Amino acid sequence: MPNRLANENSPYLLQHANNPVDWYPWGPEALEKARREDKPIFLSIGYAACHWCHVMAHESFEDTDTAVLMNEHFVNIKVDREERPDLDGIYMQAVTAMTGQGGWPMSVFLTPEGQPFYGGTYFPPVRRYNMPAFREVLQAIAAAWRADRASLLENAHKLTDHLRQSAVTPVNAAPLDPQTLDLAAAALAQSYDWKDGGWGNAPKFPQPMAIEFLLRKATRGDSFARDIAAHALKTMAKGGMYDVAGGGFARYSTDDRWLVPHFEKMLYDNAQLALAYLHGWLVTQEAKFRQVCEETLDFVVREMTHPEGGFFSSLDADSEGREGKFYVWTLGEIQAALGDPQDVAFLTAAYRLTATGNFEGKNILQRALEDDQLAEKFGLPVGDVPARMRALHARLLAARSQRIRPATDDKCITAWNALMLAAFAEAARCLDRPDYLATAQRNAHFLLGNLVQDGRLLRSWRDGKARHNAYLEDYAALIIALLSLYQSDPNPRWYTAAANLAEEMIAHFPDSSGGFFDTRDNHEALLTRPKDLQDNATPSGSALAALALLQIAALTGEGRYRDLAEAAIGPIQPTAGRFPTAFSFWLCALDFAIGPVKEVAILGDQDSTLAGVLWETYRPRMVTARSQFPPSPGCPPLLEGRPLINGQPTAYVCQNFVCRLPVNSPADLRAQLE
Repeated sequence: MPNRLANENSPYLLQHANNPVDWYPWGPEALEKARREDKPIFLSIGYAACHWCHVMAHESFEDTDTAVLMNEHFVNIKVDREERPDLDGIYMQAVTAMTGQGGWPMSVFLTPEGQPFYGGTYFPPVRRYNMPAFREVLQAIAAAWRADRASLLENAHKLTDHLRQSAVTPVNAAPLDPQTLDLAAAALAQSYDWKDGGWGNAPKFPQPMAIEFLLRKATRGDSFARDIAAHALKTMAKGGMYDVAGGGFARYSTDDRWLVPHFEKMLYDNAQLALAYLHGWLVTQEAKFRQVCEETLDFVVREMTHPEGGFFSSLDADSEGREGKFYVWTLGEIQAALGDPQDVAFLTAAYRLTATGNFEGKNILQRALEDDQLAEKFGLPVGDVPARMRALHARLLAARSQRIRPATDDKCITAWNALMLAAFAEAARCLDRPDYLATAQRNAHFLLGNLVQDGRLLRSWRDGKARHNAYLEDYAALIIALLSLYQSDPNPRWYTAAANLAEEMIAHFPDSSGGFFDTRDNHEALLTRPKDLQDNATPSGSALAALALLQIAALTGEGRYRDLAEAAIGPIQPTAGRFPTAFSFWLCALDFAIGPVKEVAILGDQDSTLAGVLWETYRPRMVTARSQFPPSPGCPPLLEGRPLINGQPTAYVCQNFVCRLPVNSPADLRAQLE
């Protein structure tokens, strides 16, 4: 018989609806039951694409004997971390404080008041990996709750005090310091892995925000930052973590060489990496970077887009019960897919394919020979190699599409959709891809039509239903995305929606000591009001808010927006300079704040001749407003009071409160921008 999760909308929660565990969703019913029955809470947090979440579910939550223990001694609550990042953040901090590390599945034991006193991540069904069995943990906690509750409560109070103290951020009104950018770039250079690319050891994460920051530094003339960013992009593009056959990136690499991924594909990774490769192409003109950007966006259109225009959250790592089965190849499968022995020989050389494989007897595709090496080996013009590789990849993709696909988490998260919306919007104008613009427009209509209800932004949508309060990251990411779409499609609706969201954000999220909380002022009361400043897999909500307000300030000329942004950025600078991989989006916001920012107004440019100049290279410190003449209602104030010159389309470029002479020609505009 299904438990209470059957009434939920999250695919992750629905995966557990038929467990013998008497699961509850987080909410008043479960919390009141724990208080009424004087039972501790077992809180399990995960997400649909999480491999080890599936493992623990099969081993423990589907086991009747384990469920009996859980149901007798605990009130059991399941949370989808993607729907409730506030709960995930609070209790992840608690688990990290208790154990020194965190991750998912997250397993936390709470008092009926929600205070954590014991926790961990994955627990096996029997003792292994130097870990206790999950049932042993349950029995020990239940016994301690009966016989030694005072000690548990003391631990809970101490940990809660620690969490609340950690939520208090220092006030630092220090002015913005350009040296922070140099210190951060030096730290990234010092810790960079020139052998395999990227930062850190396995498991190795792609760090798109760090790459973005280095590309911004490159536009300031820092050639070393440019070289690091380009090297990082090249090493990941070889394949493995990057899906060369179908496009898109897996979550991370389990080794140092980007070869064996954790095969789940997350929307937010692909949004950020698509933009990083787009910007890498604009900075370097490396054709491969453009190819990876387009293949990633094409993958999202093909496999992660709802018919109404929303973007799905993730693709599972597993298919047919095995991690990565959908993506790996035997040599025989390659031969069957390609047929022609010459094509097989070509691909075998390119990827050094073998009968024994490089992963559990099969082959993960990672380039072993570069284009020039393949051209020499097979007597081809080097310029013919990319097209031939694309044709062979298309045949592999067609063959792979006949396999049983990994499960899709088909809920649409506002912040993650916004990250991808921004990628499509910018790629549309920089790559001259009208299809990408249409995808961006449909997504914006979807978000504004489905995730804004009764004038309030919501977090998650699935199957026609929107749920959960939006968080700071949802507001801020959507503001940035709509402003990006406005620059590609100068419809005042996009700007007006962004401006309205900004007013809502600064009304309900600010911290009087500076910066922003992650939850609204009328959000449900939790153990603490979270304010997570560190960038993780996605940018910090506060960092997103800072950049969003800086862009709004540049488009409106209103200093109040910039004041709020600077108050958020100022205290972060010392830490960001020392630990740049954990604060890379803050560094991007700081880069914009330091400027100089070019404010460009273009009027009467019906065929985008002038606007096309703006997107010829990477200009991260620029905002643009465009309109026919005269400007229609709802346009940014940047367009106000600017006549056409000589009756022709006209561009105005301003910087540091000074405007250049208006120009009519692309050449003159290009000269002013450079």
